[in-house]
Amino acid sequence: MSVPAPLRRALHLLPLLAVIALLATPPLGSEGSATAADAACGVLVVWAVVRVLREGARPLSRTAALVMGLPVTGICVAAMGAAGPGTAVAGLGRYLQIFVLVPLAVLLLLRDRDDFRVAAAAVVALALFEGGVGVVQYLTSTGASYMNEDIRAVGTFGASDIMGMATVVSCGLLCSVGLALDPGASRAHRRAALACAALLLLPLAVSFSRGAWIATAVAACALLLLSGVRRALAVLAVIAATTVVLAGASGSGTQMLQERLASITQVESAPDQSVTDRYTMWAAAELMWRQSPLTGVGLKGFPDHRDANSSLALSSGSDTAGAGAAFKRQPLLSPHNMYLLVLSEQGLLGVVTLVGAWAALLVAGVRRLRLTRRRGAPMDCALVANGLLIWLLVDFFYGDIGGPSTAVTALVLGLAAWWALAAHRTARP
Repeated sequence: MSVPAPLRRALHLLPLLAVIALLATPPLGSEGSATAADAACGVLVVWAVVRVLREGARPLSRTAALVMGLPVTGICVAAMGAAGPGTAVAGLGRYLQIFVLVPLAVLLLLRDRDDFRVAAAAVVALALFEGGVGVVQYLTSTGASYMNEDIRAVGTFGASDIMGMATVVSCGLLCSVGLALDPGASRAHRRAALACAALLLLPLAVSFSRGAWIATAVAACALLLLSGVRRALAVLAVIAATTVVLAGASGSGTQMLQERLASITQVESAPDQSVTDRYTMWAAAELMWRQSPLTGVGLKGFPDHRDANSSLALSSGSDTAGAGAAFKRQPLLSPHNMYLLVLSEQGLLGVVTLVGAWAALLVAGVRRLRLTRRRGAPMDCALVANGLLIWLLVDFFYGDIGGPSTAVTALVLGLAAWWALAAHRTARP
């Protein structure tokens, strides 16, 4: 008896879907330890290797192998400059996991556009779940501490990873927007995707994450323009109306949202302590790079060199509390800017190899999107992949890797790599 096609697809994508689902689980041990999603990432990589060996065919084109393997050079050289063998191994494993192995496994696992759509739908489902938990936290004052109130929506990621829920919700929202903008999709599918996007606006708002707001707005506008100007104007009108309704329904939190939005334009005139800390760490990262411009100070070397390169304006850490956790002073171990983190720890070599690979994915993805649009083929996968990559590259100006939600970065790069580099097959009906 033959296995039904939907069941075969579910079994085939099970490792990838497991990574997405397990992102909602807490760390396996103490804070900062591995998570169930990290373990699932390992299974995903092994699954992809086994599949390649069983098929016996060349899995990647020369271009794909070059782009996906380019970051390995800078990462390995920076690992040799780490403070010790333990630090080198830990940093090498983490960077290879997030920027090489897991994205490559996603690229190899996805077979066609249908597989891609299943993965995107799973991201939307995770975002709706995390967003629902976050909205409940906001309404019941059980979230992370913000302005002396436990109202910051963090989902299941907790106060130690306040960007986790915002990251997942932003990715889910952009997946929904990309699926809704495909002119070839049915009206029912487009309406369902728009409804999901509208629902995810509220948890994104009450995450109080300025970086996620900016990155999502930039990526969404880019998607609208890539899909067509007329459609862009219509969708922007719907989003604006929905935002007004949700803002009016947020009650006492409206004033806090307005203040948080206003603070985006006050980073120079009246910055808060978090902004001051970020500027100070950015300056420290630049000084580290000047000391070792070619190879940087080594993987995971930023914390060891931070104090020697920082001014007195840097605080001892950030305060975290709420969402079931006690008050804790969180140390500042990174510059909260991925580009400066790479520059300080990996030098120009890391920037050329790692950031260069991201730029290559974006250029190839946008080029393939334009070809798809000219041919009149379905555009949903193109819009989702490019939207997620644009979001990540913009968000990297305000954040970096770290915390339980880091696996999302690897998944985004994998989806973008599949669209930009894979030999696409025609989707099955």
